[in-house]
Amino acid sequence: MNAVAKKQIEADLVDRFGHAFEKPEKRSREVLSSGIGEIDRVCAGFPRGSITEIHGTATSGRTTLMLAALAAATLSEETCALIDCSDTFDLWSATKAQVSFDRLLWVRCHSNLERAFKATDLLLHSGGFGLVALNLADMPSRTLRRIISTWWFRFRRALENTPTVLLVLTPIACARSCAAMALELQREAAVWAASDSFSTRAENQALAPEDCSAKHLSLVATDDRKSPPQPALPNHAHFLRAATVRVNRERPVGLATRPVRFTASLECA
Repeated sequence: MNAVAKKQIEADLVDRFGHAFEKPEKRSREVLSSGIGEIDRVCAGFPRGSITEIHGTATSGRTTLMLAALAAATLSEETCALIDCSDTFDLWSATKAQVSFDRLLWVRCHSNLERAFKATDLLLHSGGFGLVALNLADMPSRTLRRIISTWWFRFRRALENTPTVLLVLTPIACARSCAAMALELQREAAVWAASDSFSTRAENQALAPEDCSAKHLSLVATDDRKSPPQPALPNHAHFLRAATVRVNRERPVGLATRPVRFTASLECA
Protein backbone atom coordinates (compact mmCIF):
# COMPACT_ATOMS: atom_id res chain seq x y z
CA MET A 1 0.00 0.00 0.00
CA ASN A 2 2.84 2.38 0.80
CA ALA A 3 4.42 1.76 -2.61
CA VAL A 4 1.12 2.44 -4.37
CA ALA A 5 0.58 5.61 -2.37
CA LYS A 6 4.12 6.77 -3.18
CA LYS A 7 3.61 6.25 -6.90
CA GLN A 8 0.28 8.10 -6.75
CA ILE A 9 1.92 11.06 -5.01
CA GLU A 10 4.76 11.11 -7.56
CA ALA A 11 2.22 11.01 -10.42
CA ASP A 12 0.31 13.94 -8.90
CA LEU A 13 3.52 15.95 -8.51
CA VAL A 14 4.48 15.30 -12.15
CA ASP A 15 1.03 16.47 -13.30
CA ARG A 16 1.30 19.71 -11.34
CA PHE A 17 5.02 20.55 -11.44
CA GLY A 18 6.42 18.50 -14.30
CA HIS A 19 9.82 16.89 -13.66
CA ALA A 20 11.00 19.43 -11.08
CA PHE A 21 11.02 16.85 -8.28
CA GLU A 22 12.79 14.11 -10.22
CA LYS A 23 16.30 13.30 -9.10
CA PRO A 24 18.89 14.32 -11.69
CA GLU A 25 21.04 11.60 -13.15
CA LYS A 26 24.37 11.25 -11.40
CA ARG A 27 27.02 11.92 -14.01
CA SER A 28 30.43 10.37 -13.68
CA ARG A 29 33.06 13.01 -13.03
CA GLU A 30 35.83 13.34 -15.57
CA VAL A 31 39.25 12.43 -14.28
CA LEU A 32 42.87 13.02 -15.20
CA SER A 33 45.33 10.14 -15.05
CA SER A 34 47.78 10.20 -12.16
CA GLY A 35 50.42 8.60 -14.37
CA ILE A 36 50.71 5.60 -12.02
CA GLY A 37 48.61 2.58 -12.92
CA GLU A 38 48.18 1.33 -9.35
CA ILE A 39 46.56 4.60 -8.29
CA ASP A 40 44.40 4.88 -11.40
CA ARG A 41 43.04 1.36 -10.90
CA VAL A 42 41.90 2.10 -7.35
CA CYS A 43 41.24 5.85 -7.32
CA ALA A 44 40.34 6.24 -11.03
CA GLY A 45 42.67 9.23 -11.33
CA PHE A 46 42.42 12.85 -10.20
CA PRO A 47 38.93 14.40 -10.52
CA ARG A 48 38.76 17.40 -12.81
CA GLY A 49 37.27 20.67 -11.63
CA SER A 50 38.45 20.16 -8.07
CA ILE A 51 41.41 20.09 -5.68
CA THR A 52 43.50 16.97 -5.11
CA GLU A 53 45.81 17.18 -2.11
CA ILE A 54 48.87 14.95 -1.70
CA HIS A 55 50.60 15.16 1.65
CA GLY A 56 53.36 13.27 3.39
CA THR A 57 56.78 13.65 4.92
CA ALA A 58 59.98 14.17 2.96
CA THR A 59 61.02 11.20 0.76
CA SER A 60 57.46 9.83 0.91
CA GLY A 61 57.04 9.93 -2.89
CA ARG A 62 55.28 13.28 -3.31
CA THR A 63 57.61 14.52 -6.04
CA THR A 64 57.46 11.18 -7.85
CA LEU A 65 53.68 11.32 -8.00
CA MET A 66 53.68 14.95 -9.13
CA LEU A 67 56.17 14.24 -11.93
CA ALA A 68 54.17 11.18 -13.03
CA ALA A 69 51.00 13.28 -13.20
CA LEU A 70 52.76 16.07 -15.12
CA ALA A 71 54.25 13.55 -17.55
CA ALA A 72 50.90 11.85 -18.18
CA ALA A 73 49.14 15.19 -18.67
CA THR A 74 51.73 16.76 -20.97
CA LEU A 75 52.04 13.60 -23.06
CA SER A 76 48.24 13.74 -23.47
CA GLU A 77 48.69 17.29 -24.87
CA GLU A 78 47.30 18.96 -21.76
CA THR A 79 48.67 22.40 -20.93
CA CYS A 80 50.10 22.30 -17.41
CA ALA A 81 51.51 24.74 -14.88
CA LEU A 82 53.79 24.21 -11.90
CA ILE A 83 53.86 26.80 -9.12
CA ASP A 84 57.19 26.02 -7.46
CA CYS A 85 57.05 27.79 -4.11
CA SER A 86 60.54 26.79 -2.90
CA ASP A 87 62.30 26.61 -6.29
CA THR A 88 63.03 22.89 -5.87
CA PHE A 89 61.86 21.64 -9.29
CA ASP A 90 64.57 19.36 -10.68
CA LEU A 91 64.80 19.42 -14.48
CA TRP A 92 66.85 16.20 -14.64
CA SER A 93 64.21 14.22 -12.74
CA ALA A 94 61.43 15.75 -14.82
CA THR A 95 63.23 14.80 -18.02
CA LYS A 96 63.63 11.22 -16.84
CA ALA A 97 59.93 11.16 -15.94
CA GLN A 98 59.19 12.20 -19.57
CA VAL A 99 57.61 15.56 -18.76
CA SER A 100 57.11 17.60 -21.94
CA PHE A 101 58.48 21.08 -21.21
CA ASP A 102 56.79 22.50 -24.30
CA ARG A 103 53.47 22.18 -22.46
CA LEU A 104 54.63 23.17 -18.98
CA LEU A 105 54.62 26.65 -17.43
CA TRP A 106 57.10 26.82 -14.54
CA VAL A 107 56.48 29.60 -12.00
CA ARG A 108 59.25 30.13 -9.44
CA CYS A 109 58.22 31.92 -6.23
CA HIS A 110 61.48 32.09 -4.21
CA SER A 111 59.82 30.73 -1.02
CA ASN A 112 57.22 33.52 -1.08
CA LEU A 113 53.95 31.84 -0.08
CA GLU A 114 51.77 34.84 -0.89
CA ARG A 115 53.26 35.05 -4.38
CA ALA A 116 52.61 31.34 -4.92
CA PHE A 117 48.94 31.64 -3.97
CA LYS A 118 48.41 34.74 -6.09
CA ALA A 119 50.03 33.00 -9.07
CA THR A 120 47.80 29.96 -8.55
CA ASP A 121 44.71 32.15 -8.33
CA LEU A 122 45.65 33.95 -11.55
CA LEU A 123 46.23 30.70 -13.46
CA LEU A 124 43.00 29.09 -12.25
CA HIS A 125 40.89 32.08 -13.25
CA SER A 126 42.62 32.38 -16.62
CA GLY A 127 41.52 28.84 -17.59
CA GLY A 128 42.93 26.62 -20.30
CA PHE A 129 45.07 24.42 -18.05
CA GLY A 130 44.50 20.72 -17.65
CA LEU A 131 46.72 20.41 -14.56
CA VAL A 132 47.98 23.07 -12.17
CA ALA A 133 50.42 21.78 -9.54
CA LEU A 134 51.01 23.88 -6.43
CA ASN A 135 54.16 22.53 -4.76
CA LEU A 136 54.25 23.50 -1.07
CA ALA A 137 56.03 20.32 0.01
CA ASP A 138 59.14 22.10 1.30
CA MET A 139 57.38 24.86 3.19
CA PRO A 140 57.39 24.69 7.02
CA SER A 141 54.29 23.05 8.49
CA ARG A 142 53.75 25.89 10.94
CA THR A 143 53.57 28.32 8.01
CA LEU A 144 51.05 26.20 6.12
CA ARG A 145 48.82 25.94 9.19
CA ARG A 146 48.39 29.72 9.12
CA ILE A 147 46.92 29.74 5.60
CA ILE A 148 43.42 31.20 5.81
CA SER A 149 40.73 28.82 4.60
CA THR A 150 39.21 31.39 2.25
CA TRP A 151 42.07 30.75 -0.18
CA TRP A 152 41.09 27.10 -0.55
CA PHE A 153 37.41 27.98 -0.96
CA ARG A 154 38.36 30.54 -3.61
CA PHE A 155 40.36 27.91 -5.50
CA ARG A 156 37.51 25.40 -5.25
CA ARG A 157 35.04 27.93 -6.62
CA ALA A 158 37.39 28.88 -9.47
CA LEU A 159 37.75 25.20 -10.45
CA GLU A 160 34.03 24.44 -10.62
CA ASN A 161 32.76 23.58 -14.11
CA THR A 162 36.31 23.56 -15.53
CA PRO A 163 38.48 20.68 -16.78
CA THR A 164 41.37 21.76 -14.55
CA VAL A 165 42.91 19.68 -11.76
CA LEU A 166 44.60 21.59 -8.94
CA LEU A 167 47.22 19.26 -7.47
CA VAL A 168 48.51 20.51 -4.09
CA LEU A 169 51.62 18.98 -2.49
CA THR A 170 52.02 19.62 1.23
CA PRO A 171 53.80 18.03 4.22
CA ILE A 172 50.54 18.10 6.20
CA ALA A 173 46.85 18.16 5.26
CA CYS A 174 45.87 21.77 4.54
CA ALA A 175 42.96 21.95 2.07
CA ARG A 176 40.76 19.72 4.26
CA SER A 177 37.12 19.70 3.10
CA CYS A 178 37.91 21.84 0.05
CA ALA A 179 39.79 18.91 -1.51
CA ALA A 180 37.70 16.42 -3.47
CA MET A 181 40.53 13.87 -3.12
CA ALA A 182 43.20 13.64 -0.45
CA LEU A 183 46.07 11.13 -0.56
CA GLU A 184 48.55 10.48 2.23
CA LEU A 185 51.90 9.06 1.11
CA GLN A 186 54.23 6.97 3.25
CA ARG A 187 57.54 5.36 2.27
CA GLU A 188 57.58 1.73 3.39
CA ALA A 189 60.90 0.48 2.00
CA ALA A 190 63.87 1.64 -0.04
CA VAL A 191 66.60 0.02 -2.11
CA TRP A 192 70.00 1.61 -1.71
CA ALA A 193 73.02 1.32 -3.96
CA ALA A 194 76.13 -0.44 -2.65
CA SER A 195 78.47 1.82 -0.69
CA ASP A 196 81.39 -0.42 0.22
CA SER A 197 83.93 1.35 -1.95
CA PHE A 198 85.35 4.58 -0.51
CA SER A 199 88.15 5.82 -2.72
CA THR A 200 89.67 9.24 -2.20
CA ARG A 201 91.10 11.55 -4.81
CA ALA A 202 94.66 10.39 -4.09
CA GLU A 203 93.66 6.74 -4.48
CA ASN A 204 91.96 7.49 -7.76
CA GLN A 205 95.03 9.22 -9.08
CA ALA A 206 97.24 6.32 -7.93
CA LEU A 207 95.00 3.78 -9.60
CA ALA A 208 94.58 5.75 -12.80
CA PRO A 209 97.23 8.49 -13.04
CA GLU A 210 96.58 8.91 -16.73
CA ASP A 211 92.91 9.55 -16.14
CA CYS A 212 92.48 13.14 -15.02
CA SER A 213 88.71 12.79 -14.81
CA ALA A 214 88.83 10.48 -11.74
CA LYS A 215 89.06 13.28 -9.17
CA HIS A 216 85.94 12.71 -7.10
CA LEU A 217 85.02 10.81 -3.99
CA SER A 218 83.45 7.52 -5.02
CA LEU A 219 80.90 5.99 -2.65
CA VAL A 220 79.41 3.41 -5.01
CA ALA A 221 81.03 0.04 -5.62
CA THR A 222 82.22 -0.62 -9.16
CA ASP A 223 84.08 -3.42 -10.88
CA ASP A 224 86.22 -1.14 -13.00
CA ARG A 225 87.57 1.99 -11.33
CA LYS A 226 89.10 3.10 -14.61
CA SER A 227 85.68 3.43 -16.23
CA PRO A 228 84.62 6.98 -17.17
CA PRO A 229 82.64 8.86 -14.52
CA GLN A 230 78.86 8.57 -14.68
CA PRO A 231 76.67 11.63 -15.30
CA ALA A 232 75.93 13.64 -12.19
CA LEU A 233 72.70 12.74 -10.40
CA PRO A 234 70.47 15.05 -8.38
CA ASN A 235 71.61 15.54 -4.82
CA HIS A 236 68.44 13.93 -3.41
CA ALA A 237 68.93 10.75 -5.46
CA HIS A 238 72.65 9.96 -5.19
CA PHE A 239 72.19 6.56 -3.57
CA LEU A 240 68.50 5.70 -3.83
CA ARG A 241 67.52 3.17 -6.51
CA ALA A 242 63.85 2.66 -5.70
CA ALA A 243 61.29 3.00 -2.92
CA THR A 244 57.98 1.32 -2.13
CA VAL A 245 55.35 3.97 -1.50
CA ARG A 246 52.09 3.35 0.36
CA VAL A 247 49.14 5.58 -0.56
CA ASN A 248 46.26 5.98 1.90
CA ARG A 249 43.19 7.64 0.43
CA GLU A 250 41.60 9.92 3.00
CA ARG A 251 39.02 11.47 0.67
CA PRO A 252 36.57 10.50 -0.77
CA VAL A 253 35.77 8.20 2.12
CA GLY A 254 34.50 4.65 1.68
CA LEU A 255 35.27 4.10 -1.99
CA ALA A 256 38.36 2.00 -1.34
CA THR A 257 39.43 0.30 1.85
CA ARG A 258 42.81 -1.07 0.89
CA PRO A 259 45.93 1.06 0.47
CA VAL A 260 47.67 1.54 -2.86
CA ARG A 261 51.35 0.76 -3.35
CA PHE A 262 53.74 1.60 -6.15
CA THR A 263 57.49 1.59 -6.66
CA ALA A 264 59.29 4.88 -7.23
CA SER A 265 62.52 4.43 -9.18
CA LEU A 266 65.55 6.67 -9.36
CA GLU A 267 64.52 8.16 -12.71
CA CYS A 268 61.35 9.58 -11.16
CA ALA A 269 62.72 10.49 -7.73
